[in-house]
Amino acid sequence: MSQQANPRGTFLKIADSVKRQIEDDLDMTELPSLAEVMRDHKVSRGVALRAFGVLRQEGVAEPVPGERWRVVRAGARVDRRPLDQRIADIITAEGLAVGEAFPSASALAEQFGVSRPTVTKALEKLESAGVLVGGGQGRVRTVRAVPTREERS
Repeated sequence: MSQQANPRGTFLKIADSVKRQIEDDLDMTELPSLAEVMRDHKVSRGVALRAFGVLRQEGVAEPVPGERWRVVRAGARVDRRPLDQRIADIITAEGLAVGEAFPSASALAEQFGVSRPTVTKALEKLESAGVLVGGGQGRVRTVRAVPTREERS
């Protein structure tokens, strides 16, 4: 009788392995990518997704649209606003005025720990909203309008 690995419960073993990584590395803020989990554990995408689902259900991690899954730690404060809103805050935080140059997509990707395409999508939303202008193919993106927050009474 040949010995074969039992695929049932493999996703639970992977979830346990990732939880141990999180516990061992207190600086870990993002889960490994889906591709890394698939490669490291030699499993299909579906099995890796089920493992991530277990981590979500247990409150250990949460998905972030356009980014990697984020580690959730008890008592840790995390800005859960969309990336375009967090990027728009740079204008007021750095005191940028209309017409001033805005940081590059590469700089923003490094600052927020996301990919350049993810930052580009967020910047396009800000351009559509009339907050930024320019950008793309070597052109410097500039501030078109200083965003204001609507005050609710």
